[in-house]
Amino acid sequence: MTHQQSTVKKVKKNKRMAPKGRPIDLSALAEIRALLGDEPRRRDLLIEHLHKIQDTYHYISARHIVALAHEMKLAQTEVYEVATFYHHFDVVKEGENPPPPLTVRVCESVSCDLAGAKPLLAALKQGLGEGVRIIPAPCVGRCQHAPVAVVGQNPIDDATPESVCQAVQSNAAEAEVPSYIDYAAYRAHGGYKTLKACIEGQRYPESAIKAMENSGLRGLGGAGFPAGRKWRIVKGYPAPRLLAVNIDEGEPGTFKDRHYLESDPHRFLEGMLIAAWAVGISEIYIYLRDEYAACRQILTRELAALRANPPTKTHIIPPIHLRRGAGAYICGEESAMIESIEGRRGMPRLRPPFVAEVGLFGRPTLEHNMETLYWVRDILERGPEWFASYGRNGRKGLRSFSVSGRVQKPGVHLAPAGITMRELIDEYCGGMLPGHEFYGYFPGGASGGILPASLGDLPLDFDTLNPYGCFIGSAAIIVLSDHDSAKAAALNAMRFFEDESCGQCTPCRVGTAKAVTLMEKDDWDKPLLDDISKVMNDASICGLGQAAANPLQCVFKYFPQEAGISAVSPTAPININAEDESHS
Repeated sequence: MTHQQSTVKKVKKNKRMAPKGRPIDLSALAEIRALLGDEPRRRDLLIEHLHKIQDTYHYISARHIVALAHEMKLAQTEVYEVATFYHHFDVVKEGENPPPPLTVRVCESVSCDLAGAKPLLAALKQGLGEGVRIIPAPCVGRCQHAPVAVVGQNPIDDATPESVCQAVQSNAAEAEVPSYIDYAAYRAHGGYKTLKACIEGQRYPESAIKAMENSGLRGLGGAGFPAGRKWRIVKGYPAPRLLAVNIDEGEPGTFKDRHYLESDPHRFLEGMLIAAWAVGISEIYIYLRDEYAACRQILTRELAALRANPPTKTHIIPPIHLRRGAGAYICGEESAMIESIEGRRGMPRLRPPFVAEVGLFGRPTLEHNMETLYWVRDILERGPEWFASYGRNGRKGLRSFSVSGRVQKPGVHLAPAGITMRELIDEYCGGMLPGHEFYGYFPGGASGGILPASLGDLPLDFDTLNPYGCFIGSAAIIVLSDHDSAKAAALNAMRFFEDESCGQCTPCRVGTAKAVTLMEKDDWDKPLLDDISKVMNDASICGLGQAAANPLQCVFKYFPQEAGISAVSPTAPININAEDESHS
């Protein structure tokens, strides 16, 4: 080979005819730049920027993914994997037809299923013409108004085919903001005086932490870790420290956080700022589930009012970032939420290290459920003894029970911790629906297991249900009657877990899918389902997989006739793992 031939061969070998990846569409790049404006192009804002595309065009095209990746200096695969992870992003590949501009989602989780979600979905698919997409959806956090359909971002409570069609025809696709206590009204009735006293030296961080410890308040997102102890632990790590507030309330049956946000948001915000003051927090991140469009409008409006006229001029409110989820139940798990805030797929982290030490952006992070912070102001103003004075059957404190299902008065009921299911139904829920007899209940949402009516006198609180294979979690109560099937309810829950598994670990990803297939049969294969349950419980990374088998195991133990098996020994072991606190 001559020298010239060798040189030509090297040039051909090293020459790249075009950049790697898809070429950039300049018109798409211009559209992305117009959407983003002057906002930073940081990685942690990726999901926020994807929302801008979805909201504007009603889907995310391949050309926009390429342009966004270029603008944010990310690999195209990084943007694509995040966009395709979340349910509320409609990613359209080249050659595919985009979805219709309007989407109607019909909730099919347990409470809505009991109330007729399936016939509603079928009727809408027949009654609504082209230009509208009708799809099933997981719990949208409005279980007391079941069945629920969401037209665009507008939830239709107690939905009927007629009410949904009317909303579609009138193009009512935006959420209506309910009446609530705004900033001016909250201040006029003594709001923020406790925060002001903290900032101006009338209270001290140590006394606030002790009050929280003495109150006995535990995390109200699910796991029940003592709130005051968490404050002390995080404060012990070096600054800067961050606060992450979890309002990704995706557990089927749970809607308490939405209830409080839509009625008295500043009580939560004041508790949040008190916690930030006591622990020495530098920045605050609020993670709100995408289904709560009205709450997002409320928080955006009220945070602006708070910044414009802070309670005291002697203190600068720490930066507060409102981040929007994108439809992923797994992001209720605290570390998955942190991954999402950082602009990634919501996949749980292996622990240790724990979030309190290495959390958001690698910093010590105080992670709390919204309702936990809601009670901070009252505990400091009235004293820890006030909160601890409530309770029944030897338990202490108050619980916000999200009650749905076959009762006359579903909704959020504030009741003493330790109240029994029968007491809750009779004293707060107006009894069972006419013609319905109490048959069973989910004490802690879809993952909390199912108990029979014969165990309706157990105290409802942290730890009290563990010996029975259940847990209270976020206190999401779904009441079943003799018109219902525990077997069908357990299958509904397992289908939810299969759909919401992040796919990171094989026991959960494969186990939930295999369990659904087996549970769809008339008679359940108990040995095989027991084996799958044990593997999911023992080897799943987070609480989703670890608790997914609780309902099916409860069917074996308490409703064996429905599963087509003989009665099970009451001593049979059942998984009692509770989900992570942030799975609200």
